[in-house]
Amino acid sequence: MANKEALRELQQRLAERLQTVREHAPARNWLAVEVAGHGFLLPLEQAGEIFPLSATQSVPHSQPWFLGVANLRGQLNGVVDLAVFLGLAQRPARNLAETVGRDSGRLVAFNASLQTNAALLVDRLLGLRNASMLKPVVGDAQIAKPHFIGQHMTDEQGRPWYELDLAALAADEVFLKIDV
Repeated sequence: MANKEALRELQQRLAERLQTVREHAPARNWLAVEVAGHGFLLPLEQAGEIFPLSATQSVPHSQPWFLGVANLRGQLNGVVDLAVFLGLAQRPARNLAETVGRDSGRLVAFNASLQTNAALLVDRLLGLRNASMLKPVVGDAQIAKPHFIGQHMTDEQGRPWYELDLAALAADEVFLKIDV
């Protein structure tokens, strides 16, 4: 009889703990960036350090979206123009600082946990966003998009946002192929 009560109490405690975990599950958080006028959300756990636009050393015979390599805190990183990679813009690499804007363009490195020495060129940083600030767009499933583009959401002002899965991007075979 005591064993049954102890078992019931254990089950009750476990149910309460599970409910608490569900209620206090960590909310999704993103770094909001603008790329060629489009809003993208980079998961904070996948994004790394943010750097000012810096000089890159070009790499011959590389893709138009691959700007070259940059020394970011003593580590060489491949620099990808995200707007060009996604087909949202075309920019001449030689006038990169002028085209993007020296004061606004930023490099967002991949988190070290992704084991990818790369940084994405974005036009502007727009702050942090969390799940409570956004709502999913219903009926977006039939729109063709790359596998690394996740949920389509809107904010309170109606601005569209697209989640960019950096882990999936880092594993994408087109992203990995920098040579022409």
